[in-house]
Amino acid sequence: MHIPSTMLKNTIHIFTTGGTIEKSYHEIEGSLKNRDSLLQKTLISKLRLPYLNIHIHEVMAKDSLFLSNEDRLYIWNKVWHKMKEGYPVVILHGTDSMEKTAQVFFEKCPQPPVPVIFTGAMIPMGFEDSDGRQNFTEALFAAHFVKPGVYISFHGYLFDVPNCRKNIQKRTFEKKNPSL
Repeated sequence: MHIPSTMLKNTIHIFTTGGTIEKSYHEIEGSLKNRDSLLQKTLISKLRLPYLNIHIHEVMAKDSLFLSNEDRLYIWNKVWHKMKEGYPVVILHGTDSMEKTAQVFFEKCPQPPVPVIFTGAMIPMGFEDSDGRQNFTEALFAAHFVKPGVYISFHGYLFDVPNCRKNIQKRTFEKKNPSL
């Protein structure tokens, strides 16, 4: 029996590193922080993704404000190992230093073999008004249609790295040079 290529499952690697998108509130401690990855429980299990074969890789659970250069290289090494398989990559990352980590990826491999898309959220996924679901689903969608490269997907836009930055006042990302 021939199965149309449009019905075959596509594989995607998702890496979690922490950040606001995966922060959770702990009632007893009264704290909001990164613990274990919430991706499967709070997001993927609620989406209908019959044509995706998703591999989740929990790299770390760290606020991106506290990522060191060694952490960024550790993330790079974990992702590079899987990029060589030829499947798109989505990386959940904190917005405070997402641009720095994406820049490391761009410097290490300006022409990656697959799309590498960073995304995150300004409000944790567990909160009703979180932008995490939107950003994550847009990143998943984009990963199947864009040419190989390093990108940041945020609030309905896909930015080429290194031509983007976080705009703290607007609470989103934007082009560094709008004329490009």
